[in-house]
Amino acid sequence: MKNIIIVLLMACVCHATSSAQKINSDKVPAKVLFAFKAKYPDINKVGWEMEKGKYEAGFDLKKVETSVLITAEGQIVETESEIPVSELPKAVVEYINAHYSGSKISEASRIVDAKGNATYEAEVKGKDLVFDTNGKFIH
Repeated sequence: MKNIIIVLLMACVCHATSSAQKINSDKVPAKVLFAFKAKYPDINKVGWEMEKGKYEAGFDLKKVETSVLITAEGQIVETESEIPVSELPKAVVEYINAHYSGSKISEASRIVDAKGNATYEAEVKGKDLVFDTNGKFIH
């Protein structure tokens, strides 16, 4: 019984450290804030999180849920924008229907990296599935 409790406790700690953690804006470095404001000068309501050692700003951009991932040095790494499921490439929906039969896509987004390369993300059964622009499964 003691071993089970220890294993469950370790699993909870690992999960908590692997997911994004909310932080106050006063903990965000000036370079990060400057990069964000330079790109989005009119956005004032921002939620900040730490994700994999980078700063993530979450906000609404023209009524679209958006997030930007920024390094501590102020480099924007990627921008993620929520999209309607109907805007996913047809091959994404076909892949999900074939591999997750009967499952519904709960969220969809388009991710653009610093070089302008786009990918699509579809959340199915709590998992984020990532696809290239042609709808080919990446991970």
